[in-house]
Amino acid sequence: MIRRFLLYLSQAAWARSVTTRLAAARRVARRFVAGETLDEALEVTRKLNAKGLLVTLDYLGESVTSAEDARGVMEAYRWILERIASEKAQASVSLKLTHLGLDISEELCQTNLRHILSIAKERSIGVTIDMESTQYTDTTLRIYRTMRDEYGFDNVGTVIQAYLYRSENDMRDLAAEGAHIRLCKGAYLEPPTVAFPLKADVDANYVKLTRQYLSAPPAGTSSLADERPYLCIATHDEKMIQAAENIIKESKVSPARYEFQMLYGIRGARQEELAKQHKMRVYVPFGTAWYPYFMRRLAERPANLWFFARSFFAR
Repeated sequence: MIRRFLLYLSQAAWARSVTTRLAAARRVARRFVAGETLDEALEVTRKLNAKGLLVTLDYLGESVTSAEDARGVMEAYRWILERIASEKAQASVSLKLTHLGLDISEELCQTNLRHILSIAKERSIGVTIDMESTQYTDTTLRIYRTMRDEYGFDNVGTVIQAYLYRSENDMRDLAAEGAHIRLCKGAYLEPPTVAFPLKADVDANYVKLTRQYLSAPPAGTSSLADERPYLCIATHDEKMIQAAENIIKESKVSPARYEFQMLYGIRGARQEELAKQHKMRVYVPFGTAWYPYFMRRLAERPANLWFFARSFFAR
């Protein structure tokens, strides 16, 4: 019930207006957001890289309503990529299609995305197309496949959400294609007609999808065939982490086939532990449009909500 209410608030304009004015909310948001500027995000990246952690940078925002704003987002990502390359940061980028203008037109979105991917390919920097709510799932997968075929498997990846019933079929198809996939549980408010309503069922599906993807045979016939399909195991749940490690050990999965991923500000010590044995990447968001992201983080874990409450009442 609390989770559903917080996810509702993440989309409510009135709640955004109230919350973003609260000093306590901004303080707590800094636990999960690297800052409002690229310089701040790159400083966090340098510190994480020094600990042996890889990074994916996400310029926060979604659902832009003007072509001018969407172009501004595209230019921001091009600058992010240039800075990553010039500073030799161990970082990729993640982005949302609605941030690039998908709600305005698919053509606009794809044009902006191609500008980003062209720079990313020149700089050998990976780009992950984030998954949003289910109204965008088919479109996101279609655009992902188009861009992957144009720019390459190693340059473009996308995300599958384990709480959706459809994800098993999607993952099976993507594994056969040799796709680069981030598997997460899912953080949007979805009806029980399309998503598992119970956490236990989501967890079981997450483990099932992890096992199936990591056990899928290599796709393609190129020299990189043994590196595909590639799975980013994105979870903070210790049971999911241990299950994935058991699958990796039992199936003798090559380190070239997977990595672990976690969000900035959550389980930092565990991230460093995982980095000693596996490739470990931290999702580092930044920017002024932090409210929806922040609310989804509160919805994911009750401990985050308690942290917010304590900060709100602290002097």
